[in-house]
Amino acid sequence: MIIQHFFIPGIAHSSYIVAGNKSCAVIDPSRDVGRYINYAKENGLSITHILETHLHADFISGHLDLADLTGAAIYAPKSGNCAFPHVPVAEGDQIELENIRFSVIDTAGHTPEHICYIATDTARGDTPVALFSGDTLFVGDVGRPDLFPGMADELASSLYVNLHTKIMTLPDECEVYPAHGMGSLCGRAMAAKRTSTIGYEKRYNYALLIRSKEEFVKALTSGMPAAPDHFARCSAINRAGPALMRTLPQPIPIEQKAFGEMIRGGALLLDVRSYPAFSGVHIPKSWHIDHSGNFATQAGWILPPDQEILLVAEERSQAEEAALQLRRVGFDRISGFLWGGLLAWGTAGLPIARVPVIPPEEADDLVRSGKAILIDVRSQEEWDTAHAEKSIHIPWHDLRRRHEELDPTRHYIVMCRGGQRASIAASILKMHGFGRVLNLGGGYTAYQRAGFAP
Repeated sequence: MIIQHFFIPGIAHSSYIVAGNKSCAVIDPSRDVGRYINYAKENGLSITHILETHLHADFISGHLDLADLTGAAIYAPKSGNCAFPHVPVAEGDQIELENIRFSVIDTAGHTPEHICYIATDTARGDTPVALFSGDTLFVGDVGRPDLFPGMADELASSLYVNLHTKIMTLPDECEVYPAHGMGSLCGRAMAAKRTSTIGYEKRYNYALLIRSKEEFVKALTSGMPAAPDHFARCSAINRAGPALMRTLPQPIPIEQKAFGEMIRGGALLLDVRSYPAFSGVHIPKSWHIDHSGNFATQAGWILPPDQEILLVAEERSQAEEAALQLRRVGFDRISGFLWGGLLAWGTAGLPIARVPVIPPEEADDLVRSGKAILIDVRSQEEWDTAHAEKSIHIPWHDLRRRHEELDPTRHYIVMCRGGQRASIAASILKMHGFGRVLNLGGGYTAYQRAGFAP
Protein backbone atom coordinates (compact mmCIF):
# COMPACT_ATOMS: atom_id res chain seq x y z
CA MET A 1 0.00 0.00 0.00
CA ILE A 2 1.42 3.37 -1.09
CA ILE A 3 0.05 6.68 0.21
CA GLN A 4 0.78 9.83 -1.79
CA HIS A 5 0.00 13.19 -0.16
CA PHE A 6 -1.09 16.30 -2.11
CA PHE A 7 -1.21 19.71 -0.42
CA ILE A 8 -2.69 23.02 -1.57
CA PRO A 9 -1.37 26.09 0.28
CA GLY A 10 -3.78 28.88 1.16
CA ILE A 11 -6.78 26.67 1.83
CA ALA A 12 -4.29 24.24 3.43
CA HIS A 13 -6.09 21.26 1.90
CA SER A 14 -4.64 17.76 1.97
CA SER A 15 -5.82 14.98 -0.32
CA TYR A 16 -4.41 11.51 -0.89
CA ILE A 17 -3.92 8.72 -3.36
CA VAL A 18 -3.91 5.28 -1.78
CA ALA A 19 -2.50 2.80 -4.26
CA GLY A 20 -2.12 -0.91 -4.67
CA ASN A 21 -0.18 -2.49 -7.53
CA LYS A 22 -2.50 -1.51 -10.38
CA SER A 23 -5.32 0.59 -9.00
CA CYS A 24 -5.81 3.40 -6.54
CA ALA A 25 -8.31 5.52 -4.62
CA VAL A 26 -8.32 9.31 -4.32
CA ILE A 27 -9.49 10.65 -0.96
CA ASP A 28 -11.04 14.12 -0.65
CA PRO A 29 -9.89 15.39 -4.09
CA SER A 30 -9.45 19.06 -4.92
CA ARG A 31 -11.35 20.54 -7.85
CA ASP A 32 -8.29 20.72 -10.12
CA VAL A 33 -7.83 16.98 -10.58
CA GLY A 34 -4.94 16.95 -13.04
CA ARG A 35 -2.49 16.23 -10.22
CA TYR A 36 -4.18 12.87 -9.53
CA ILE A 37 -4.50 11.95 -13.20
CA ASN A 38 -0.81 12.69 -13.77
CA TYR A 39 0.38 10.77 -10.72
CA ALA A 40 -1.69 7.72 -11.65
CA LYS A 41 -0.43 7.80 -15.24
CA GLU A 42 3.21 8.20 -14.19
CA ASN A 43 2.93 5.22 -11.86
CA GLY A 44 0.90 2.92 -14.09
CA LEU A 45 -2.22 3.10 -11.93
CA SER A 46 -5.94 3.22 -12.67
CA ILE A 47 -8.08 5.49 -10.50
CA THR A 48 -10.99 3.25 -9.54
CA HIS A 49 -12.30 4.76 -6.28
CA ILE A 50 -13.07 8.29 -5.08
CA LEU A 51 -13.66 8.53 -1.33
CA GLU A 52 -15.24 11.59 0.30
CA THR A 53 -15.14 11.98 4.07
CA HIS A 54 -17.78 14.71 4.21
CA LEU A 55 -19.41 17.59 2.36
CA HIS A 56 -16.53 20.02 2.50
CA ALA A 57 -17.45 23.52 3.65
CA ASP A 58 -14.26 25.34 2.73
CA PHE A 59 -13.67 24.23 -0.86
CA ILE A 60 -15.39 22.74 -3.88
CA SER A 61 -14.50 19.09 -4.27
CA GLY A 62 -13.25 17.44 -7.47
CA HIS A 63 -15.23 14.23 -7.09
CA LEU A 64 -17.41 14.76 -10.18
CA ASP A 65 -14.50 15.94 -12.35
CA LEU A 66 -12.44 12.92 -11.38
CA ALA A 67 -15.33 10.51 -11.97
CA ASP A 68 -16.00 12.15 -15.34
CA LEU A 69 -12.41 11.68 -16.47
CA THR A 70 -11.74 8.21 -15.04
CA GLY A 71 -15.06 6.44 -14.61
CA ALA A 72 -14.19 5.81 -10.96
CA ALA A 73 -17.01 5.26 -8.48
CA ILE A 74 -17.66 7.95 -5.87
CA TYR A 75 -18.18 6.85 -2.26
CA ALA A 76 -19.78 9.46 -0.01
CA PRO A 77 -21.53 9.58 3.39
CA LYS A 78 -24.99 8.06 3.24
CA SER A 79 -26.44 10.71 5.54
CA GLY A 80 -25.12 13.44 3.22
CA ASN A 81 -28.02 12.73 0.81
CA CYS A 82 -25.88 13.64 -2.20
CA ALA A 83 -27.74 14.34 -5.44
CA PHE A 84 -25.10 12.94 -7.84
CA PRO A 85 -24.49 9.25 -8.70
CA HIS A 86 -22.50 7.68 -5.87
CA VAL A 87 -22.20 4.73 -3.51
CA PRO A 88 -23.60 5.79 -0.12
CA VAL A 89 -21.61 4.41 2.81
CA ALA A 90 -22.00 4.40 6.58
CA GLU A 91 -20.47 2.77 9.63
CA GLY A 92 -19.82 -0.93 9.13
CA ASP A 93 -19.38 -0.70 5.37
CA GLN A 94 -16.14 -1.86 3.81
CA ILE A 95 -14.51 -0.96 0.48
CA GLU A 96 -12.00 -3.34 -1.08
CA LEU A 97 -9.15 -2.23 -3.36
CA GLU A 98 -6.71 -5.06 -4.11
CA ASN A 99 -5.15 -5.88 -0.69
CA ILE A 100 -6.43 -2.68 0.90
CA ARG A 101 -9.59 -2.63 2.99
CA PHE A 102 -11.24 0.67 3.88
CA SER A 103 -13.57 0.37 6.88
CA VAL A 104 -16.09 3.18 7.34
CA ILE A 105 -16.89 4.74 10.71
CA ASP A 106 -19.43 7.49 11.38
CA THR A 107 -17.76 10.50 13.00
CA ALA A 108 -20.34 13.28 13.12
CA GLY A 109 -18.95 16.37 14.81
CA HIS A 110 -17.35 18.77 12.37
CA THR A 111 -20.36 18.16 10.12
CA PRO A 112 -23.45 16.00 10.75
CA GLU A 113 -22.66 13.51 7.95
CA HIS A 114 -18.91 13.11 8.51
CA ILE A 115 -17.27 9.69 8.12
CA CYS A 116 -13.67 8.47 8.33
CA TYR A 117 -11.93 5.66 6.47
CA ILE A 118 -9.71 3.20 8.34
CA ALA A 119 -7.28 1.50 5.97
CA THR A 120 -5.89 -1.99 6.54
CA ASP A 121 -3.18 -3.54 4.41
CA THR A 122 -4.49 -7.11 4.42
CA ALA A 123 -1.28 -8.37 2.81
CA ARG A 124 0.43 -7.57 6.13
CA GLY A 125 -2.32 -8.38 8.61
CA ASP A 126 -5.61 -7.23 10.09
CA THR A 127 -4.28 -4.29 12.12
CA PRO A 128 -5.41 -0.83 10.92
CA VAL A 129 -2.46 1.09 9.50
CA ALA A 130 -3.97 4.43 8.43
CA LEU A 131 -6.88 6.68 9.35
CA PHE A 132 -8.13 9.12 6.72
CA SER A 133 -9.74 11.45 9.19
CA GLY A 134 -11.08 14.23 6.99
CA ASP A 135 -11.89 17.13 9.30
CA THR A 136 -12.58 15.03 12.40
CA LEU A 137 -8.99 14.79 13.67
CA PHE A 138 -6.13 17.09 12.66
CA VAL A 139 -2.53 17.24 13.79
CA GLY A 140 -2.83 19.06 17.11
CA ASP A 141 -6.52 19.84 16.77
CA VAL A 142 -10.00 18.54 15.94
CA GLY A 143 -12.68 19.79 13.57
CA ARG A 144 -14.67 22.80 14.68
CA PRO A 145 -18.33 21.92 15.39
CA ASP A 146 -19.78 25.44 15.17
CA LEU A 147 -20.46 25.79 11.44
CA PHE A 148 -24.13 24.79 11.61
CA PRO A 149 -26.41 27.32 13.36
CA GLY A 150 -28.07 25.91 16.47
CA MET A 151 -26.14 22.61 16.32
CA ALA A 152 -22.79 23.47 17.90
CA ASP A 153 -23.37 21.80 21.27
CA GLU A 154 -24.91 18.70 19.70
CA LEU A 155 -22.10 18.32 17.17
CA ALA A 156 -19.38 18.98 19.77
CA SER A 157 -20.91 16.28 21.97
CA SER A 158 -20.98 13.81 19.06
CA LEU A 159 -17.40 14.71 18.20
CA TYR A 160 -16.25 13.96 21.75
CA VAL A 161 -17.96 10.56 21.77
CA ASN A 162 -16.65 9.58 18.32
CA LEU A 163 -13.10 10.64 19.12
CA HIS A 164 -12.96 8.75 22.41
CA THR A 165 -14.93 5.62 21.55
CA LYS A 166 -13.77 5.08 17.97
CA ILE A 167 -10.68 6.98 16.90
CA MET A 168 -8.64 6.89 20.12
CA THR A 169 -9.15 3.12 20.34
CA LEU A 170 -7.11 2.60 17.16
CA PRO A 171 -3.52 1.35 17.61
CA ASP A 172 -1.03 4.03 18.62
CA GLU A 173 1.05 3.32 15.52
CA CYS A 174 -1.91 3.88 13.19
CA GLU A 175 -1.05 6.82 10.94
CA VAL A 176 -3.37 9.83 10.72
CA TYR A 177 -3.98 11.58 7.39
CA PRO A 178 -6.24 14.64 7.84
CA ALA A 179 -7.87 16.78 5.14
CA HIS A 180 -6.31 20.04 6.38
CA GLY A 181 -3.23 21.51 8.01
CA MET A 182 -2.15 24.77 9.59
CA GLY A 183 -3.75 27.72 7.81
CA SER A 184 -7.20 26.19 7.47
CA LEU A 185 -10.14 27.68 9.38
CA CYS A 186 -11.78 24.25 9.79
CA GLY A 187 -10.07 24.10 13.18
CA ARG A 188 -8.42 26.47 15.64
CA ALA A 189 -4.94 25.22 16.48
CA MET A 190 -3.68 22.93 13.71
CA ALA A 191 0.03 22.17 13.73
CA ALA A 192 2.35 22.76 10.78
CA LYS A 193 3.03 19.01 10.70
CA ARG A 194 0.75 17.52 8.07
CA THR A 195 0.41 13.88 9.16
CA SER A 196 0.62 12.15 12.51
CA THR A 197 -0.16 8.97 14.43
CA ILE A 198 -2.89 8.10 16.89
CA GLY A 199 -0.32 7.77 19.67
CA TYR A 200 1.20 11.17 18.97
CA GLU A 201 -2.21 12.85 18.99
CA LYS A 202 -3.26 11.11 22.21
CA ARG A 203 -0.19 12.57 23.83
CA TYR A 204 -0.05 16.09 22.37
CA ASN A 205 -3.43 17.08 20.89
CA TYR A 206 -4.98 19.67 23.25
CA ALA A 207 -8.56 18.63 22.41
CA LEU A 208 -7.94 14.94 23.08
CA LEU A 209 -6.40 15.83 26.44
CA ILE A 210 -9.67 17.36 27.63
CA ARG A 211 -11.12 14.48 29.61
CA SER A 212 -14.49 15.93 30.58
CA LYS A 213 -17.17 15.93 27.90
CA GLU A 214 -18.65 19.13 29.29
CA GLU A 215 -15.29 20.91 29.21
CA PHE A 216 -14.68 19.61 25.68
CA VAL A 217 -18.01 20.98 24.44
CA LYS A 218 -17.33 24.32 26.11
CA ALA A 219 -13.82 24.54 24.64
CA LEU A 220 -15.00 23.67 21.14
CA THR A 221 -17.97 26.05 21.11
CA SER A 222 -16.31 29.20 22.45
CA GLY A 223 -13.54 31.42 21.16
CA MET A 224 -13.53 29.93 17.67
CA PRO A 225 -12.20 32.13 14.84
CA ALA A 226 -14.76 33.72 12.54
CA ALA A 227 -15.90 31.48 9.68
CA PRO A 228 -15.70 32.74 6.08
CA ASP A 229 -18.93 33.28 4.14
CA HIS A 230 -18.24 30.51 1.65
CA PHE A 231 -18.35 27.94 4.45
CA ALA A 232 -22.12 28.38 4.31
CA ARG A 233 -22.23 27.74 0.53
CA CYS A 234 -19.70 25.07 -0.41
CA SER A 235 -21.36 22.16 1.40
CA ALA A 236 -24.56 22.63 -0.60
CA ILE A 237 -22.61 22.88 -3.87
CA ASN A 238 -20.71 19.69 -3.04
CA ARG A 239 -23.95 17.90 -2.13
CA ALA A 240 -25.66 18.88 -5.38
CA GLY A 241 -22.55 18.29 -7.48
CA PRO A 242 -20.46 21.21 -8.78
CA ALA A 243 -20.17 22.10 -12.46
CA LEU A 244 -17.45 20.18 -14.26
CA MET A 245 -14.26 22.19 -14.67
CA ARG A 246 -14.04 21.26 -18.37
CA THR A 247 -17.33 23.12 -18.96
CA LEU A 248 -15.96 26.38 -17.51
CA PRO A 249 -14.12 28.67 -19.93
CA GLN A 250 -10.71 30.12 -19.19
CA PRO A 251 -10.73 33.89 -18.58
CA ILE A 252 -10.05 35.82 -21.79
CA PRO A 253 -8.27 39.17 -22.30
CA ILE A 254 -10.74 42.05 -22.64
CA GLU A 255 -9.70 45.40 -24.12
CA GLN A 256 -10.22 48.59 -22.14
CA LYS A 257 -13.43 49.92 -23.72
CA ALA A 258 -15.31 46.63 -23.44
CA PHE A 259 -13.90 46.13 -19.94
CA GLY A 260 -15.26 49.49 -18.83
CA GLU A 261 -18.67 48.73 -20.35
CA MET A 262 -18.83 45.43 -18.45
CA ILE A 263 -18.00 47.23 -15.19
CA ARG A 264 -20.79 49.73 -15.84
CA GLY A 265 -23.06 46.78 -16.60
CA GLY A 266 -22.65 45.46 -13.06
CA ALA A 267 -19.72 43.04 -13.25
CA LEU A 268 -17.66 42.65 -10.09
CA LEU A 269 -14.15 44.06 -10.50
CA LEU A 270 -11.42 42.19 -8.62
CA ASP A 271 -7.81 43.40 -8.59
CA VAL A 272 -5.45 40.53 -7.69
CA ARG A 273 -2.12 42.36 -7.98
CA SER A 274 0.17 42.96 -5.02
CA TYR A 275 -1.00 45.42 -2.41
CA PRO A 276 1.77 47.94 -3.22
CA ALA A 277 0.69 47.83 -6.90
CA PHE A 278 -2.96 48.33 -5.97
CA SER A 279 -2.02 51.16 -3.62
CA GLY A 280 -0.11 52.91 -6.40
CA VAL A 281 -2.88 52.81 -9.01
CA HIS A 282 -6.13 50.93 -9.48
CA ILE A 283 -9.51 51.25 -11.15
CA PRO A 284 -12.07 52.99 -8.91
CA LYS A 285 -14.59 50.71 -7.14
CA SER A 286 -12.26 47.69 -7.35
CA TRP A 287 -12.22 44.94 -4.77
CA HIS A 288 -8.63 44.12 -3.92
CA ILE A 289 -7.27 40.77 -2.74
CA ASP A 290 -3.52 40.24 -3.05
CA HIS A 291 -2.97 37.04 -5.03
CA SER A 292 0.16 36.22 -3.02
CA GLY A 293 -1.77 36.07 0.26
CA ASN A 294 -4.49 33.70 1.46
CA PHE A 295 -6.34 34.52 -1.74
CA ALA A 296 -8.96 31.77 -2.11
CA THR A 297 -10.16 31.92 1.50
CA GLN A 298 -10.27 35.73 1.52
CA ALA A 299 -12.18 35.80 -1.76
CA GLY A 300 -14.65 33.21 -0.54
CA TRP A 301 -15.08 35.21 2.64
CA ILE A 302 -16.08 38.58 1.19
CA LEU A 303 -16.98 38.50 -2.50
CA PRO A 304 -20.69 38.47 -3.36
CA PRO A 305 -21.65 35.10 -4.88
CA ASP A 306 -23.29 34.58 -8.28
CA GLN A 307 -21.84 37.71 -9.88
CA GLU A 308 -19.84 37.98 -13.07
CA ILE A 309 -16.18 38.62 -12.15
CA LEU A 310 -13.60 40.66 -14.06
CA LEU A 311 -9.95 40.42 -13.06
CA VAL A 312 -7.12 42.93 -13.04
CA ALA A 313 -3.80 41.07 -12.96
CA GLU A 314 -0.14 41.61 -13.74
CA GLU A 315 -0.23 39.05 -16.57
CA ARG A 316 -2.32 36.27 -18.08
CA SER A 317 -0.78 33.52 -15.94
CA GLN A 318 -1.70 35.39 -12.75
CA ALA A 319 -5.27 35.84 -13.99
CA GLU A 320 -5.55 32.14 -14.82
CA GLU A 321 -4.17 31.10 -11.43
CA ALA A 322 -6.56 33.52 -9.69
CA ALA A 323 -9.47 32.05 -11.65
CA LEU A 324 -8.48 28.53 -10.53
CA GLN A 325 -8.33 29.61 -6.91
CA LEU A 326 -11.69 31.36 -7.18
CA ARG A 327 -13.25 28.19 -8.59
CA ARG A 328 -11.87 26.24 -5.63
CA VAL A 329 -14.21 28.26 -3.41
CA GLY A 330 -17.23 28.30 -5.70
CA PHE A 331 -16.87 31.29 -8.04
CA ASP A 332 -17.44 30.00 -11.57
CA ARG A 333 -18.55 33.17 -13.42
CA ILE A 334 -15.12 34.57 -14.31
CA SER A 335 -15.39 36.33 -17.65
CA GLY A 336 -11.91 37.68 -18.30
CA PHE A 337 -9.09 40.00 -17.38
CA LEU A 338 -8.01 43.49 -18.41
CA TRP A 339 -5.90 43.35 -21.57
CA GLY A 340 -2.65 45.26 -21.07
CA GLY A 341 -3.28 45.71 -17.35
CA LEU A 342 -3.28 49.03 -15.53
CA LEU A 343 -0.60 50.46 -17.82
CA ALA A 344 -2.91 50.21 -20.82
CA TRP A 345 -5.87 51.45 -18.77
CA GLY A 346 -3.97 54.48 -17.50
CA THR A 347 -2.42 55.44 -20.84
CA ALA A 348 -5.93 55.34 -22.35
CA GLY A 349 -6.82 58.21 -19.99
CA LEU A 350 -9.38 56.15 -18.08
CA PRO A 351 -10.21 56.83 -14.38
CA ILE A 352 -7.69 55.74 -11.76
CA ALA A 353 -7.45 55.88 -7.96
CA ARG A 354 -4.85 55.10 -5.29
CA VAL A 355 -4.40 54.25 -1.60
CA PRO A 356 -1.24 55.92 -0.28
CA VAL A 357 1.02 53.69 1.82
CA ILE A 358 2.57 55.59 4.73
CA PRO A 359 5.33 54.74 7.24
CA PRO A 360 4.67 54.19 10.97
CA GLU A 361 6.04 57.59 11.98
CA GLU A 362 3.65 59.47 9.71
CA ALA A 363 0.74 57.31 10.81
CA ASP A 364 1.50 57.94 14.47
CA ASP A 365 1.73 61.70 13.92
CA LEU A 366 -1.66 61.74 12.16
CA VAL A 367 -3.31 59.62 14.86
CA ARG A 368 -1.88 61.52 17.84
CA SER A 369 -2.78 64.88 16.31
CA GLY A 370 -6.36 63.73 15.78
CA LYS A 371 -6.12 64.20 12.01
CA ALA A 372 -6.73 60.52 11.28
CA ILE A 373 -8.31 57.47 12.89
CA LEU A 374 -6.37 54.19 12.98
CA ILE A 375 -8.46 51.10 12.18
CA ASP A 376 -6.93 47.78 13.18
CA VAL A 377 -8.42 45.24 10.77
CA ARG A 378 -6.71 42.12 12.17
CA SER A 379 -8.64 39.22 13.69
CA GLN A 380 -10.16 39.25 17.16
CA GLU A 381 -7.43 36.85 18.33
CA GLU A 382 -4.67 39.17 17.11
CA TRP A 383 -6.35 42.21 18.68
CA ASP A 384 -6.75 40.44 22.02
CA THR A 385 -3.04 39.53 22.02
CA ALA A 386 -1.90 43.14 21.60
CA HIS A 387 -3.08 46.37 19.98
CA ALA A 388 -2.22 50.04 19.72
CA GLU A 389 -3.83 52.26 22.33
CA LYS A 390 -5.14 54.83 19.84
CA SER A 391 -6.85 52.43 17.46
CA ILE A 392 -10.30 51.02 16.87
CA HIS A 393 -10.92 47.39 15.95
CA ILE A 394 -13.01 46.28 12.97
CA PRO A 395 -11.89 43.00 11.33
CA TRP A 396 -11.28 43.46 7.62
CA HIS A 397 -14.14 41.21 6.54
CA ASP A 398 -16.62 43.01 8.81
CA LEU A 399 -16.03 46.35 7.09
CA ARG A 400 -18.46 45.23 4.39
CA ARG A 401 -21.23 46.10 6.87
CA ARG A 402 -19.54 48.01 9.67
CA HIS A 403 -18.34 50.80 7.40
CA GLU A 404 -21.71 52.30 8.31
CA GLU A 405 -20.30 52.95 11.80
CA LEU A 406 -17.68 55.28 10.30
CA ASP A 407 -17.85 58.84 8.98
CA PRO A 408 -16.91 58.98 5.25
CA THR A 409 -15.72 62.56 5.68
CA ARG A 410 -13.01 61.58 8.18
CA HIS A 411 -9.45 60.50 7.45
CA TYR A 412 -8.68 56.78 8.10
CA ILE A 413 -5.54 54.66 8.29
CA VAL A 414 -6.04 50.90 7.95
CA MET A 415 -3.60 48.45 9.55
CA CYS A 416 -3.28 44.67 9.57
CA ARG A 417 -0.21 42.60 10.43
CA GLY A 418 1.72 43.35 7.25
CA GLY A 419 -0.45 45.21 4.72
CA GLN A 420 -2.41 42.71 2.61
CA ARG A 421 -5.62 42.53 4.65
CA ALA A 422 -5.47 46.28 5.20
CA SER A 423 -5.49 46.69 1.42
CA ILE A 424 -8.68 44.61 1.22
CA ALA A 425 -10.15 46.85 3.93
CA ALA A 426 -9.06 49.98 2.06
CA SER A 427 -10.73 48.77 -1.13
CA ILE A 428 -13.98 48.18 0.77
CA LEU A 429 -13.91 51.67 2.29
CA LYS A 430 -13.10 53.30 -1.05
CA MET A 431 -15.93 51.35 -2.65
CA HIS A 432 -18.34 52.89 -0.15
CA GLY A 433 -17.31 56.46 -0.76
CA PHE A 434 -14.52 56.98 1.77
CA GLY A 435 -12.25 59.45 0.04
CA ARG A 436 -9.31 59.66 2.46
CA VAL A 437 -7.91 56.20 3.20
CA LEU A 438 -4.28 55.30 3.90
CA ASN A 439 -2.56 51.93 4.38
CA LEU A 440 0.04 51.64 7.14
CA GLY A 441 3.07 50.13 5.37
CA GLY A 442 4.35 47.04 7.16
CA GLY A 443 1.22 46.95 9.32
CA TYR A 444 1.21 46.26 13.04
CA THR A 445 4.61 44.59 12.77
CA ALA A 446 6.23 47.82 11.59
CA TYR A 447 4.15 49.95 13.97
CA GLN A 448 5.25 47.86 16.92
CA ARG A 449 8.92 47.82 15.91
CA ALA A 450 8.81 51.62 15.61
CA GLY A 451 7.71 51.77 19.24
CA PHE A 452 4.12 52.90 18.69
CA ALA A 453 2.32 49.72 19.83
CA PRO A 454 2.90 46.96 22.40
